[in-house]
Amino acid sequence: MTFQRARSEEQREIRRRAILDTAAEMLNQMSVAEMSLNELSRRVGLAKSNVLRYFESREAVLLELLDDFLGEWLTELEEALAAGVDVQATPETRARQLADILTRTLSARRALCDLFGAQGGVLEHNVSVEVVKRHKRSSLGKLAVMAELVRRHLPELGEGAQTFCMMSLVSAGALSTYVPPPASLLAAYAEEPALAEYQLDLHDALRIAVTSALLGVLPRA
Repeated sequence: MTFQRARSEEQREIRRRAILDTAAEMLNQMSVAEMSLNELSRRVGLAKSNVLRYFESREAVLLELLDDFLGEWLTELEEALAAGVDVQATPETRARQLADILTRTLSARRALCDLFGAQGGVLEHNVSVEVVKRHKRSSLGKLAVMAELVRRHLPELGEGAQTFCMMSLVSAGALSTYVPPPASLLAAYAEEPALAEYQLDLHDALRIAVTSALLGVLPRA
């Protein structure tokens, strides 16, 4: 795509959105680590210096994408919980239903999990204090929304809901760093299959982590 010089706030917003949409498409094809500002600039049809007029760094683009993706997932999560958690069931049954839905919807969004995995060690570096503050305000707001959704279907959690939500997102990010394994590891598994005994599947590993955490914080009668 090509752009004329943005002369109004509306045009600037169109260009910002085009940068974010292009970055989102790239994350469907590559990992966060593989995505470069040079390639983003090329695909969006702007010079790198022009992209930096809208976002101060690659990390600033990705932090905003993380916020967008998290909002989209929360919308999906609300609908899935309403349809999939039996309000008449016991607390343990509802906890397992909730954990299954969290796992299914979160593991299906690999780019979101990848962004969570890069958040603390990569994305929150090379950005200004103002960008970090804006990102943290938004993240805390969305964490509160997630905690309220969880409490709605499992009120027994009480104040433990927010801690559980935070740990679930951190777990998704941490586990995503192992999936998919690099080519060298796959080659090693092919030559020596016994080495693949603990090869991770994101869905299965996340289900174990989320279910264990949820049952662990669920108050016992």
